[in-house]
Amino acid sequence: MNFVVLPATHGNLDVTQFTLAPRIGTSMSEVVRIHQTGGPEVLRVESLGVGQPGPGEIRVRVEAIGLNRAEAAFRAGQYLRTPKLPALIGMEAVGIVEVLGDGVAGFTIGERVCVLPSLGLGEYGVYAEQAIVPARCVLPAPSASSPVEAASIWMQYLTAYAIIEIAHAGIGDYVLIPAASSSVGLAAIQLANWAGAVPIALTRHSGKTAALRALGAPHVLATAECDLVAEVMRITSGRGARIVFDPVGGPGIGKLADVMADEGVLFQYGGLSGEPTPYPHWAAALKGLSIRGWVASAIWNKPERFARARQAILQGLAGGQLRPVIARTFTLDQIVEAHRYLESNQQVGKIVVTV
Repeated sequence: MNFVVLPATHGNLDVTQFTLAPRIGTSMSEVVRIHQTGGPEVLRVESLGVGQPGPGEIRVRVEAIGLNRAEAAFRAGQYLRTPKLPALIGMEAVGIVEVLGDGVAGFTIGERVCVLPSLGLGEYGVYAEQAIVPARCVLPAPSASSPVEAASIWMQYLTAYAIIEIAHAGIGDYVLIPAASSSVGLAAIQLANWAGAVPIALTRHSGKTAALRALGAPHVLATAECDLVAEVMRITSGRGARIVFDPVGGPGIGKLADVMADEGVLFQYGGLSGEPTPYPHWAAALKGLSIRGWVASAIWNKPERFARARQAILQGLAGGQLRPVIARTFTLDQIVEAHRYLESNQQVGKIVVTV
């Protein structure tokens, strides 16, 4: 009898261990795995057998995959969870429902769905032609969105939604957005504009200034080429920014705190600097600042919060206030090149892999 490699288990169990199983009832799929941590070159496209979904799971034929920085960190061994090798990878995608596992209701075969990035990295993986995912992470794709656009919605807007749900951005508020050319940065610009706030986009050099202005940022500052504190105070007429939405961290937090308004809110949602982030004690104390961590799972792990955010995001997509910006697309066999581009910081918007 012929045998193929199949995932041993799914759900909360370890799916990074593989076992031999008969070919009967299986489907062969191109799947990306890592067998060691490191640079983009450790990503391997392999032909593996994909079996049937277990209880509470769905098998989807993947059409497009949204890349995220967390996946690059996971691949490099720098993520919160250490990969159990060989490991699957990928957590945000759009595809067509192929098979429903036992107990799954509310979906139909042939329906286009989004896979939310609430998958545990390494537990499941959507860098693939076909993927088995938990039904709890799946929802219908917006009918007006293309597969590439639909793969670019949920991570960026649920992450940036903090400025609405937590900080209550409103008319006349200044919102400072470091790394503004990222997909999340652009989502924050769109959400701030929709709320009547004034986004101030930060980018290291002026090469992205024109693009950021064209995408809705009325103010763009190249931090390596200007006095950040002086420029923010000029733009805000000395008030400072009430909201800062920062994925960079590191020692730069001191300047961010210096340009904030009294009782402002600073969200630290990433650590792209790779350096420790000191607490800016005196600025925080004298201005009464709130400095808080943030991850999108604070929304998607809480059904009532997620329902509200989902409704708002879909409303924004339908009304044109929100629009995913696609930096570049790659094909699955270009996954190494796609990750190199992800880490190059050249992109303006979301990187998508089509399948």
